[in-house]
Amino acid sequence: MFQSAPLDTTIEVVTPENIAFKYQLAGPFRRLPAFLIDLVIKFLIILLAILAVTLFAGLTGSQLAGIAGFAAINVGWFLVWWFYGVAMETWFNGRTVGKMAMRIRVVTVSGHPIGGVHAMLRNLICVADLAPPVSLQFFAADAPPVYMIPTGIVALVVMICTRRMQRLGDLAAGTMVVIDERGWQLPVAHVDDTRVPALASFIPPDYRVSPSLAKVLALYAERRLFLSPQRRRELATPLALPLAERFEFREDLDHDLLLYALYWRTYLADGRNQDVDLQPLAGYSPLQKDAQWVPAESVASDATPSVDALPIDATPIADQDPSTPQDSTP
Repeated sequence: MFQSAPLDTTIEVVTPENIAFKYQLAGPFRRLPAFLIDLVIKFLIILLAILAVTLFAGLTGSQLAGIAGFAAINVGWFLVWWFYGVAMETWFNGRTVGKMAMRIRVVTVSGHPIGGVHAMLRNLICVADLAPPVSLQFFAADAPPVYMIPTGIVALVVMICTRRMQRLGDLAAGTMVVIDERGWQLPVAHVDDTRVPALASFIPPDYRVSPSLAKVLALYAERRLFLSPQRRRELATPLALPLAERFEFREDLDHDLLLYALYWRTYLADGRNQDVDLQPLAGYSPLQKDAQWVPAESVASDATPSVDALPIDATPIADQDPSTPQDSTP
């Protein structure tokens, strides 16, 4: 007996770094209200422009002002109708006001943010997606036979027939519309490196990661066990460098360990009511201002060092005499 399978609206995008992102595709019942909201906003902008021009022409009483205002209204109508979506999606990360309200956004098929060219293509071809139009006589028999009411049947049929629910504009631009999820979870990775909680204690307590950074940290922590030390550094360095500068950390700090520590503080530290043991970093400070007083060997290696291999001088840095040279040998 034939059994129907549930409709799968989840798409998986794999990056060149072999990291997989899962997106929930936005269907027509989410995209249609967003389109209608944007349509209302377009008409409101044009209506306000008409009122402003009419008021200006009435106050001045100049016929030239009325002609110039009429020309400005036509130009404004063209710009708003054709380039509202282009400007909004380019400047607001694939979102318009309607898409923000429905919590959806446009991304490329590879999962990257869209650019101006993508936004231009998908919005200009929107006219073809709204076909075929319906005549006004469909609603009133005495109305003129003007075909000006779009139905969007072409967009609906194409979306149903494509794997990523793309309309013609999306196919031409190489984009797709996904649900902009606020809540996102990943299985918590086990942290067995004793240096991680100690290093996390040096991160400023008022620093809060953004949702996108939290997602990247979770993916990185999940996949790092399957990456070589060289690959970890290659992936971690572009993200860890600005963080190290913001936290005023030393330049020789292991970038992989910094991301791991930030992951631990973001996902694990809040759920543990215990004091952090600084013994793994005894005598060490990752801060740039302490670079001349403390050695860097304790966090420079990829493998977790033993207690004997770490600095044994646990005297706080603030209590040491700066005039006394520090022994750099662990």
